[in-house]
Amino acid sequence: MTDKQLPITQVIPELKHALLSHSAAVLIAQPGAGKTTVTPLELLHEPWLAEQKIIMLEPRRLAARAAAAQMARALGESTGKTVGYRVRMDTKVGPSTRIEVVTEGVLTRMLQHDQALEGVGLIIFDEFHERSLHADLGLALALQSQALLRPDLKILIMSATLEAEPVCRLLGDAPLLECPGTVFPVETLHMSKPSSTSLESFTAETVEKALYAHEGDLLVFLPGAREIHRTERELTSRNLPASVKIIPLYGSMKLEQQDEAIRPSAPDSRKVVLATSIAESSLTIAGITVVIDSGLSRESVFSARTGMSRLTTVKVSKASADQRRGRAVSSRACATGCGARRSMPRSLMPAARKSRRRIWPRSRWSWRPGACASPPSWAGWMPRLRRRTARPQVCCASLDA
Repeated sequence: MTDKQLPITQVIPELKHALLSHSAAVLIAQPGAGKTTVTPLELLHEPWLAEQKIIMLEPRRLAARAAAAQMARALGESTGKTVGYRVRMDTKVGPSTRIEVVTEGVLTRMLQHDQALEGVGLIIFDEFHERSLHADLGLALALQSQALLRPDLKILIMSATLEAEPVCRLLGDAPLLECPGTVFPVETLHMSKPSSTSLESFTAETVEKALYAHEGDLLVFLPGAREIHRTERELTSRNLPASVKIIPLYGSMKLEQQDEAIRPSAPDSRKVVLATSIAESSLTIAGITVVIDSGLSRESVFSARTGMSRLTTVKVSKASADQRRGRAVSSRACATGCGARRSMPRSLMPAARKSRRRIWPRSRWSWRPGACASPPSWAGWMPRLRRRTARPQVCCASLDA
């Protein structure tokens, strides 16, 4: 599937008109719609931009570098020409760079160094729902610059799961645009982990079943590096095909190792990417057709008693769960060559799930998020399901820890 066929193209004309007549706008698009890599390129030659730069904020270094590389490929160029990036300890920009993808701390330093941001016509805050201190400070400084020094400066907020109305009010009743549709429908299966089984063993078992039940590559979300390495050892001890490669992905890895994880698999081979929340948003890993989510993440929590922060394993929010699920939706590598995905064969299903004939292996379902009647057991929510006429094409499994 080309970028011109992605769902985000439906709202690009409306977005251009909104930014022409307003100083800010908010764009809500589902994961995989193409907002990160298509929107900056579509806005690059707008008259109101007047050949100025576009600065796009990404919450993670890996996502910033991957987004810049994808946009550069779309233009048939190498990174650092029309599209470049600035992240901590790594920069690829040139004299002709018009789109700079930066991380949160870099944007804050840029605004502190040059409050007017001369030569910049548009600032895009991507995945703003993650709400870090640097992102909030960057938006505050950008609004201050817009009000005092640069009335022509445009601001665009983008997200898939943001509660948009308060942000629109903050931006002076900015127009809200919503993009419906995803690249693929996704079948979601909830699996309960036995209390006697460790998370790593259960994850490895689920990965092994998914490898035999589905084609393509797998993306597995785990809380941290410790669980990733334990799961890697579990999978290595199992009798997996020689063509399957296990690849970790977390923030403290070297940049070259991170790039290897998101690089397409070699012909006649498959990969299982064991990742933390670093791969949660704004990142397309080519070839991913199955996402397995532990429903957990490791976050820094401040303790008022000690006055220090500590890492704590917590259940992910609904927004994070939807973002993780979206990594299967946005897999462009199987946009043209994949047929309908079948559900996991009955022989590979967990014993606790075998009686649920109405969901699988033959039923056809798609997501319709909404509240449920009883308190859910996974990630604070449970989707409601409705029938469709077409089979789902990708699969996302979540594990109750």
